[in-house]
Amino acid sequence: MSTSNLDGRVAVLVANEGIEQVELTEPWKALESAGARPELIAPKSGSVQAFNHLDKADTFPVDRTVSEADPADYIGLVLPGGVANPDALRMDKDAVAFVQAFVAAGKPVAAICHAPWTLVEADVVRGRTLTSWPSLQTDIRNAGGTWVDEEVHNDRGLVTSRRPDDLPAFCAKMIEEFAEGRHPAR
Repeated sequence: MSTSNLDGRVAVLVANEGIEQVELTEPWKALESAGARPELIAPKSGSVQAFNHLDKADTFPVDRTVSEADPADYIGLVLPGGVANPDALRMDKDAVAFVQAFVAAGKPVAAICHAPWTLVEADVVRGRTLTSWPSLQTDIRNAGGTWVDEEVHNDRGLVTSRRPDDLPAFCAKMIEEFAEGRHPAR
């Protein structure tokens, strides 16, 4: 893990349920260890329900709703996986616009497992190379991206990984990219 000292808030965008817990908690811990201040952003206030695969796990308090959050206030964006989580986010116009704003501003975005579904919906994978849970590769290609089967892949500040086993590499690359800051527009 990088010893970078991140100074700033990082948005962790999730749906109100269906998040793969370890894909939320491990990046969160890595961000805090690096000095960042992660904030949990969701479509609705209250709490979010995480899962360990298909079994309910813990709940986590929402810091602010997507409609209350301003992408300009954050240095980066994390999109945890889980099958239901990105599927719900891609149906929320505010969440999709939130993701688009980070990419348009050249801010780093880190997405793991099924989370690239939200990137596909936001139409931000065209001309980019990324990885994900293998079942998303056709969606990524159909959206104009190139899919690769790698532990972690970085394309101009878009950090992606395939699964929970990739979390150590994902978290390390995420911290490195967040420390670098904005990336030039494509």
